[in-house]
Amino acid sequence: MGEINEFKSPYYPVFLDLKDKKVVVAGGGQVAERKVLSLVESGASVTVISPEITETLSELNDKGVIFHIKREYQQRDLKDAFIVIAATSSKAVNQQIYKDAPYLVNVIDDQEACNFIVPSVIRRSPLIIAISTQGYSPALSKTIRQELEQLFPPDISGYLHWLNKIRNTVKMKIKNQKKREELFRKLASSQMLNILLNEGVRKTLERAEQLCEEYFAEL
Repeated sequence: MGEINEFKSPYYPVFLDLKDKKVVVAGGGQVAERKVLSLVESGASVTVISPEITETLSELNDKGVIFHIKREYQQRDLKDAFIVIAATSSKAVNQQIYKDAPYLVNVIDDQEACNFIVPSVIRRSPLIIAISTQGYSPALSKTIRQELEQLFPPDISGYLHWLNKIRNTVKMKIKNQKKREELFRKLASSQMLNILLNEGVRKTLERAEQLCEEYFAEL
């Protein structure tokens, strides 16, 4: 059994499937807008509770992307909510939402009133990198995210999609499990990552295809 770090974390890192899940966001300002945009990108069914909302949120509501309830928060708004985000300008209201929420609730700028926190995220679909300092320094999380965004170019997604497509071909052609695993390791090695970061996806695909041909030729 592995050793347990003496600096225990109260958070368990996990990626949630929010597709078609009901998510309630209380608040309609800029902070709420950022949360809503991220939730919509994840496929959530978002309901925004606020007397006023930003222009962007209004446009999303008009297009049917989100559902806006134009009034102050009420406890019944949380019925069947999978996740709740409290982003109102009132600390008292946010605290009440925390008390009312049945399951997962995040209160903006109040770590103690959260049972989950939202990390700083890099999206290079299907690659997702989440960074968190557990609320100690959101600013440092942002700085680290910006540094990593420079390291991992958007076209890394092209190589990941290629790897996904080639898996079945490799499984069909190479029956020896050890050989298959050896090829998969090489395709995902630090050497391949270095080519990707320094020379781009085209050169990476050329080398990857060459590796596959070498292994297929041995059959």
